[in-house]
Amino acid sequence: MTTDTMADRQARAFEWFSSLQADIFRRLEALEETAPAGLFPGQPGQFEAIPWNRGDGTEDLGGGTMGMLRGRLFEKAGVHVSRVYGSFSEAFAAQIPGADRSGGQFWAAGISLIVHPRSPKVPAVHMNTRMLVTSDNWFGGGADLTPVLDYQRDQAFEDAVDFHAAMKTACDAHHEDYYPRFKEECDRYFHLAHRDEPRGIGGIFYDRHNSGDWEADFAFTQDVGRAFAGIYPKLVERRMTETWSEEEREEQLVRRGRYVEFNLLYDRGTTFGLKTGGNVHSILSSMPPVVKWP
Repeated sequence: MTTDTMADRQARAFEWFSSLQADIFRRLEALEETAPAGLFPGQPGQFEAIPWNRGDGTEDLGGGTMGMLRGRLFEKAGVHVSRVYGSFSEAFAAQIPGADRSGGQFWAAGISLIVHPRSPKVPAVHMNTRMLVTSDNWFGGGADLTPVLDYQRDQAFEDAVDFHAAMKTACDAHHEDYYPRFKEECDRYFHLAHRDEPRGIGGIFYDRHNSGDWEADFAFTQDVGRAFAGIYPKLVERRMTETWSEEEREEQLVRRGRYVEFNLLYDRGTTFGLKTGGNVHSILSSMPPVVKWP
């Protein structure tokens, strides 16, 4: 019986993130094709896959593929994968578990996604999963839903119920404590402290997750990705035939401002990407295409 080396595990994790990216490309492009032309005129959008390399090209520091779609149903969707490695700065290494024992060396790979639909009836969504290696190693990530209309921002609303059910199913397949623990962590993390309000209706969020069984943790991370890829297109299909008013579009644009505030003030992934020399265009693609502050 052979045992995977850490390099083998890294390769398997990155292969999974890449395959999930391709699957989500297909699912969102299919929705672009089937969206009603009366509500969403124009040509269906397709993802543009843009490779990028980290650093100035003098050494191999990794990179990734930035996937961007600007379409008729999805005003802006970014689905990105990356695999980066090298050394943390001394100051940033002090904040990362195990980096002090790895001489600041790290390896990180993951998938990160944000979707801003054109219709205010269709909820925005965020998902990411990742693996990080220093002298320690762990998985992290999750998914959270952000409806932009007040009446949809209720835990009893159908979309919220179904989204949470999908996340719970993924969690329950691995441990009965995962869903309540990771739901609570999501609610705590995706909170705008300066406004004392949640960013959306939540989901799950986990970080520095290492149960001692790498295979189990990897399987859980894969199931989170599969759960997201299964449920979000269903929510889009449910809402994309609904009409909306100018007042609802205005409400959407103002609510998107909260998204900008969170990502610039609190988001750890944004900080990590910028501190490690990631692709600025990819990192900041989470920003909505049109936004207002009252």
